[in-house]
Amino acid sequence: MSYDVEKPDEEWRAELNPAEYAVLRQAATEPAFTGEYTDSKTKGVYSCRACGAELFTSTEKFESHCGWPSFFDPKDTDAVELIEDRAHGMVRTEVRCARCGSHLGHVFEGEGYATPTDQRYCINSISLRLTPDEG
Repeated sequence: MSYDVEKPDEEWRAELNPAEYAVLRQAATEPAFTGEYTDSKTKGVYSCRACGAELFTSTEKFESHCGWPSFFDPKDTDAVELIEDRAHGMVRTEVRCARCGSHLGHVFEGEGYATPTDQRYCINSISLRLTPDEG
């Protein structure tokens, strides 16, 4: 897969701290209920911490009580890339930034949340950077 933002591994390692690198570039998961944005109600735009692409907004964020920020839809359909993930003996759908290919989390469907899409984009806080709305 080719991305608009591509960098050698050494450059990603230099730009991201070890925890950010582990999640964004190696598809690790931050521990539940530890992320900066898990319970955030701040209005704004959530961007990729690796490349700055706008991914989600606070309008799509909802309380899922799963331990990670949850969104029912990305900001734009083409902002994220969905990839089948068969790691850890499960079949899940990985969510990546469509601009740089960084790992964001996973998306789940049919869990019964009262959201317009019946989807839960379960995203690592450390993959995101929130820019609060002005005003």
